[in-house]
Amino acid sequence: MKELNFYYTDLKYIRDLSNVDDNVMSISPQRGKQDRPFVGVIVLLNGRKYCIPLTSPKDKFKTMKSQVDFLKIFDESKRTDKGAPKLLGVLNINNMIPVDETVIHKVDLAIHDNDKPEIKRHKQLMQKQLKWCRACVDIIENRANKVYDMVVNHPDKNRNLVKRSSKFIRLEAVADKLARKIFDLK
Repeated sequence: MKELNFYYTDLKYIRDLSNVDDNVMSISPQRGKQDRPFVGVIVLLNGRKYCIPLTSPKDKFKTMKSQVDFLKIFDESKRTDKGAPKLLGVLNINNMIPVDETVIHKVDLAIHDNDKPEIKRHKQLMQKQLKWCRACVDIIENRANKVYDMVVNHPDKNRNLVKRSSKFIRLEAVADKLARKIFDLK
């Protein structure tokens, strides 16, 4: 059985990727995003690990429909006034990035006695998000494979998706360069 977890991605690596692709989610100090953790789930695509970024729930997402590259995470046990399941967050499949073990670190979701109340609430939210992701692992992997295929192998038929997606091949080149550098140091 496949089991997903959440991972932080090294911020220097994110900056390296954003230097070759504007679609990599920002951690720019100029945009007030320097403390933003790049958190995501890891899936295997084309023999590579990819991190699909997780985004917190925002009001604008409530009216947006899930698409092939945008997957809403819900809490079916909680309902809105209108009876819809509560939105917990979003997976931005179009913004996934290639990673390896040297640039990711598993998120500690255990709640500790010394955690501040806001940290406890955030961990509880992430635990619910992870529970949903684990229940939907096949959907997530299928969508990720489909987006990758549409962007890399059929860009002319999917121009809008390509515009809003990471430049996967360029990012893979950066990941490969980093891997060679690390290998040379050993």
